Amino acid sequence: MDTTTRNSQYFMDLENTYGAHNYHPIPVVVSQAEGVWVWDPEGRKYMDCLSAYSAVNQGHRHPRIIGAMTEQAGRLTLTSRAFHNDILGPYLEQLTKMAQMDVALPMNTGAEAVETGIKVARKWGYEKKGVANDQAEIIVCEENFHGRTTTIVGFSTDPDARDGFGPATPGFKITPYNNIDALESAITENTVAFMVEPIQGEAGVKVPDAGYLRKAKELCEKHNVLLILDEVQTGFCRTGKMFCWMHENVKPDILAVGKALGGGVYPVSAALASKEVMSVIRPGEHGSTFGGNPLACAIAMAALDVLIDENLGERAEVLGQRFRDGLHTIGSDKLSDIRGMGLLNAIELTPEAGKARVYTEKLKDLGVLPKETHVTTIRFAPPLIITEEQIDWLVEKVKEALA
Repeated sequence: MDTTTRNSQYFMDLENTYGAHNYHPIPVVVSQAEGVWVWDPEGRKYMDCLSAYSAVNQGHRHPRIIGAMTEQAGRLTLTSRAFHNDILGPYLEQLTKMAQMDVALPMNTGAEAVETGIKVARKWGYEKKGVANDQAEIIVCEENFHGRTTTIVGFSTDPDARDGFGPATPGFKITPYNNIDALESAITENTVAFMVEPIQGEAGVKVPDAGYLRKAKELCEKHNVLLILDEVQTGFCRTGKMFCWMHENVKPDILAVGKALGGGVYPVSAALASKEVMSVIRPGEHGSTFGGNPLACAIAMAALDVLIDENLGERAEVLGQRFRDGLHTIGSDKLSDIRGMGLLNAIELTPEAGKARVYTEKLKDLGVLPKETHVTTIRFAPPLIITEEQIDWLVEKVKEALA
């Protein structure tokens, strides 16, 4: 490739000319990746501290995942669900046992998994709980991020996600996050589910009080309401456990997963539930042409194997603590908060420090690629295969950027 013309600026200009302007990326072009590192067309090296919003927990191009993908692609890629295939069953068995759930409905994207959970909960409400037709309510939280579909953005409180896309889909009630009293007050005879992120990632890695999920589960059980946990971003070892709900042993009624399930190479998602809850979905009522395709199943099985065999949950727990401890030693007056769980972490800047974007672009110049969220928050979520030495190097770069 002629880098004198087809350099980073060339590719950014091309994207800007022919692409919809629905993102505001850090001004860097990634053309190659391996492990925790990525390179631009000029050969500059950067540490990936976003992991494609936690979709690359296993690291870029993990050889076992790439190998599984290549082997399966040479044999069978797509059948649709009109027919059975020889890998969907083994994949569903592995996923459900790992998640401690009965059954899974395979989809492709995280938003699809959430939409599936919404549909299942509503149908369950009408058929099992006896809610009057079209009266089902699902309680959600302020500052949620569950995806970008028209239904989902209708109950977002982020103006950028919501405004201009109405009318909003009815049937959702918004309550403050991390507030049990507000949740209890919102529950009515028409409430079929409470849907929540165990940690609010897009809101700035907001970790709720200890016991919040446990109390929410108890309220749901008391009022015959389903607990839907959106673990698309927090699942698959990101927070130090296979799933974030396992920190407090708060097993959900419906679990939405995605991102790292595809091992960083393919969109794979699912909604999981008990057989009793999922039994309300019958042939023809919900599905996806690509959901559960053989290529996705092979990739996901390898991605799950890597999480277990390389003990990535424990690594995230230990190295996440090391990262936060390191940040606390910086002692910068520009930091107002350091928070997170496992390797899902964020720093909050003081108002005087200015906008987070300035620091993410400075970190880019220093060879680190995190991403700001909102105005004053920078999120750090490197691949879980990161080493102690790399964590320490990262802390030094953050210190340098803040200075």
